[in-house]
Amino acid sequence: MAHPPTVAVLFPGQGSQHPRMADPWTDHAEGSSILDEASAAMGRDVVAGCHDAEALATTGFVQPALLACDVAAFRVLDAEGVSVVGVAGHSLGQFAALVAAGVLSLADALDLVIVRGAAMQRAGEERPGAMTALLGIGADDAAPLCDEVREDDVLVVANENSPIQVVISGSVPAVERAETLAKERRVRAIRLPVAGAFHSPLMEPARVAIDERIDAIAFSAPRFPVAENVTGTMVSDAEELRSLSKRHVVSPVRWDSSVRALAEAGAGSFLETGPGDVLTKLMKRIVPGAAARAIGSPDDALAAVPGTPTAR
Repeated sequence: MAHPPTVAVLFPGQGSQHPRMADPWTDHAEGSSILDEASAAMGRDVVAGCHDAEALATTGFVQPALLACDVAAFRVLDAEGVSVVGVAGHSLGQFAALVAAGVLSLADALDLVIVRGAAMQRAGEERPGAMTALLGIGADDAAPLCDEVREDDVLVVANENSPIQVVISGSVPAVERAETLAKERRVRAIRLPVAGAFHSPLMEPARVAIDERIDAIAFSAPRFPVAENVTGTMVSDAEELRSLSKRHVVSPVRWDSSVRALAEAGAGSFLETGPGDVLTKLMKRIVPGAAARAIGSPDDALAAVPGTPTAR
């Protein structure tokens, strides 16, 4: 009798890029195929671009390259026999999750991410803003803090990363006031090196171009549910995923809720694809005791297959 899948796959967003992030996947046929497909769609070699410091400094290359690496890692997992109960992606990683679930084609997702990145850059220039991580508090404490110092500016909780880590986003004066108050309350505040107030109402101008692109591409029924950033719930309807994708850039990333939703759906093991292990580290706070590991190479993927001697 076949057992239901208990593995959830997590896709990281921006911040995990490095010069060798594509290299491991070139050693596996499925991973290499995805990188070749992404290179053709982008009009430039993804692997070579990852070794180019100038390319790695540009959002226009980094975001689609990260997506390609995330999907390459997933395709290796898929090829090695990992059966998943659901997927979730953090911010940019949401679009890799949609590709993994079969909702979007890789080419459409890459094009959408490029359009999204350019639109967000323009919105950041039109309506300047900033983002700051607050360590040691969750959304329930961060939201009142934002309320205290917002005044007539924009200031919201943008990323609900874990019970003790959030990111706030908004106009620069409001973020500065929040940082001051946080430090007075002995909450560590770290300004993030980003080009705008992402996942906040200041990104509203970006929605025009993003919505137009979303309306022009096909959204298919997912192979398995997607834990959605916007709602923090499991979603299996293609048109609902389309609608939520339109809200993504101005809505908070409800990562804590998304991971909990996967656990409630039966996930007992969590695999983080692509470069880095940020999401794996967050798991310790969100679902204590859950098995979590970063998949940074085909060997890691093989070790993660249930029933293999190296799986743990």
